[in-house]
Amino acid sequence: MFRYLAAAATAAFLLIFAQDLCAQTARPIPEIDHMIIVSIDGGRPDLILRGNCPAIRSLMAVGSYTFWARTTAVSITLPSHVSMLTGVTPLKHGVMWNEDLDFKEPFYPRFPTIFELAHKAGYSTALVAGKSKFRIFLKPGDVDFATVNEPRSAGEITSDAETILREHQPNILFVHFPTTDVVGHAVGWGTPEYMTELEATDTGIGRLLKALDDLKLRDHTVVLVTADHGGAGRSHGPDDPRSRHIPWIIAGPGIRQNFDLTLHPELEVNTEDTFATACYFFALRPRIDIDGKPILDILANRQLLGGK
Repeated sequence: MFRYLAAAATAAFLLIFAQDLCAQTARPIPEIDHMIIVSIDGGRPDLILRGNCPAIRSLMAVGSYTFWARTTAVSITLPSHVSMLTGVTPLKHGVMWNEDLDFKEPFYPRFPTIFELAHKAGYSTALVAGKSKFRIFLKPGDVDFATVNEPRSAGEITSDAETILREHQPNILFVHFPTTDVVGHAVGWGTPEYMTELEATDTGIGRLLKALDDLKLRDHTVVLVTADHGGAGRSHGPDDPRSRHIPWIIAGPGIRQNFDLTLHPELEVNTEDTFATACYFFALRPRIDIDGKPILDILANRQLLGGK
């Protein structure tokens, strides 16, 4: 009975969030004109903390973060990324596989992606990814600028993203770094080789932050660094905590600085919340039946107003 009541309360809570999100008409932080979502494929939180990652640490210092966020229960690349960018679980968006399948007719997620909603609202969108299966996000008309190729090093991914950022300054840019996952499968999560790739990815993130500074966009951009899953040994699997926990670090105008979200033990950040939070910043209107919620505890004015 208790479990039933708890589940019902959670469902009601998410419904209220979804209704508020759908009713939103104005951007809550007008200074935010751009958002960069960075996904470190296979980026296990404790390894990021152990690594030499000055760019990520710099974002923590000026932003809000948790290293106890959760990805989907399946904890594999494509379903988890689709959940990250649609705000719903794999059962809802319909992408349950992890290969670049050659459909006779193109298959796209059953729920709108952040690119689709943003583009329909008049925002420009871009995607840079290091695995060809990310073509699933390239529904015609949704993404203005894209490079989806493999294999791609962290440096090559960064160069592609820098070019798009400097030449087009898209409102929403998604950047996927693949090599940590590739090396994890080849030699293992936490090996010296993995840590080298993780640090190369951090260098790439630092280059993107510098590009924002050069373009004088830093004060108008929110940057969110996360992952699709972690890993242990040479794999990652269903509901393994070493696979399911992911980092979630966000910084930008109006965001609480150096704020550990685990100070609120009742708050659970899920990968679907990335989509919902992006929608919140840009006053986009997702479907009411999404699973994600905007993480409002990151807002600086929430603290000033006496919120949690």
